[in-house]
Amino acid sequence: MDSLSAITEELAEIDGQIADIFRALSNGFQKLEKIKDSNRQSRQLEELTEKMRECKRLIKEFDREVKDLEYKNDPATNKMLTEKKQSMVKELNSYVALKKQYASNLENKRVDLFEGPDEGYGEDNVLLASSMTNQQLMENGNRMMDETDQAIERSKKVVQDTVNVGTETAAALKAQTEQMSRIVNELDSIHFSIKKASQLVKEIGRQVATDRCIMAFLFLIVIGVIAIIIVKLVNPHNKDIRDIPGLAPPVPSRKLLWKS
Repeated sequence: MDSLSAITEELAEIDGQIADIFRALSNGFQKLEKIKDSNRQSRQLEELTEKMRECKRLIKEFDREVKDLEYKNDPATNKMLTEKKQSMVKELNSYVALKKQYASNLENKRVDLFEGPDEGYGEDNVLLASSMTNQQLMENGNRMMDETDQAIERSKKVVQDTVNVGTETAAALKAQTEQMSRIVNELDSIHFSIKKASQLVKEIGRQVATDRCIMAFLFLIVIGVIAIIIVKLVNPHNKDIRDIPGLAPPVPSRKLLWKS
């Protein structure tokens, strides 16, 4: 701190505040290990998270002060300040990892170091990027681009698979629709055939009934004629029975001349 006081009082004050927060974080995590109740652990994690937010804000303020004084300081001083900032970032990231480990063990999704996922990760990346060399930044950038390309290829494959499934489904639905249409047409034909067969059965029934009536009537006529013939043969002199057309009248009895 004395070396920072020689540069500016602001840097020394910020460094002192950050050191106090780091001591509080160390003591807080030691206390957290002794707490058994999950609710108390969650509250302790929230307090530690607030301290880490404040520490991150102070590190960013420290970085701005260093950049403002960069043109005034000699290279050795600038290197010392950069290493100091990187040390602060490294120590803060270690506490962030420790906090995430405790949060994961507690399955506490409510505690988040940053106010939003995009904003938090963005600020964290700023801190990490400030401690990287140009080569490391290029390697990370290339790696992220490769991962993005792979994600795009996976997305394309998923989209293509979805399109193929949709095409197959549409073809199956079309085939089923055509099959249903054929079944409906066949049902209509069957219904028409059943209706036509019912009409034919009724007509045949009527014809059979008519034929039976005619046969019964002819049978009665034949019986009547036979009965008349029998009666006429048995009693030929009966005048009440008319001669049957086509039937010869009875032969009259012959009289002998000698008897007259």
